[in-house]
Amino acid sequence: MTEPRWLNADERRAWLAQLSINTLLPAALDTQLHAAGKLSLFDYNVLAMLSEAEGQYLPMSELAARTSASLSRLSHVVTKLQNRGWLERRPHPGDARVTTAHLTDAGMATIVGLAPAHVEAVRALFLDALDPDDVAALARIGEKIVSRLDAGHWILRDNKLPPA
Repeated sequence: MTEPRWLNADERRAWLAQLSINTLLPAALDTQLHAAGKLSLFDYNVLAMLSEAEGQYLPMSELAARTSASLSRLSHVVTKLQNRGWLERRPHPGDARVTTAHLTDAGMATIVGLAPAHVEAVRALFLDALDPDDVAALARIGEKIVSRLDAGHWILRDNKLPPA
């Protein structure tokens, strides 16, 4: 049996910091969004992805990819957001077999209303701790890791980055 490649001290620090960020940051942003608009970070992310999409709609499979969700989890959240009047399910304009999620005017108003405070929270909790070189390095590092996990990930496609 081969000896495991144990983490050295710097690797362990990096890994534990990443794990802590993965736990603490979403929880803090979730708290801010619940207080501001009675929705979760995941709900906000669904609305944000639709607000940024051309025509403010995406096929459910693409929306699931952009929110890193299973179709069943996304379907549950879409139903919840649909009941609030923030989005609608419709057949895809080019293929009626494909279901799309469309952001409604009320959904757009919600995301526009919540975005300033949410972006400020992202800055205060995350970006303000970094200098511009840190931000560039984090983007580069994050994209390298994403490409290892999913070479066809939408972030890499949208940023036109080659897989690492």
